[in-house]
Amino acid sequence: MLMVLTEQPIAEAVADNTILNVTPSAVSIIKGLLEQREIPYHALRVFVTGGGCSGMQYGMAFQEAPEAGDTVVTCDGVRLLVDPASLMYLRGANIDYVDSLIGGGFQIDNPNAVSSCGCGHSFKSDEQASGQTDDACGTCCSY
Repeated sequence: MLMVLTEQPIAEAVADNTILNVTPSAVSIIKGLLEQREIPYHALRVFVTGGGCSGMQYGMAFQEAPEAGDTVVTCDGVRLLVDPASLMYLRGANIDYVDSLIGGGFQIDNPNAVSSCGCGHSFKSDEQASGQTDDACGTCCSY
């Protein structure tokens, strides 16, 4: 079961647009981390920066309050913050938490990524992909 979240921006109103889908397992892990670190009123910032194996990479960090222009997404008592630049890359993405024998972690399934590196932490956007065919980073198992 996925929880579909809609944006609740601080400054601007954009009605009925799905920003992020967050699974119940991801919500549970986020709540646990907030409790473990004794920061229950913080939010999780989800962002995209340049770099990584494929040109763009995902990042997450806890933050006390939103910044001007942030979109605030709320799900089952958990707040996620997305800055305007990251929003164009993350709109419609699915955030899950996967636990496996070889390790666990947050996984982002991003419909805006035209290709992703095998490590799952970086991606190419449509703008970056033109003319490039190499999807391997050389540091993960994407060969």
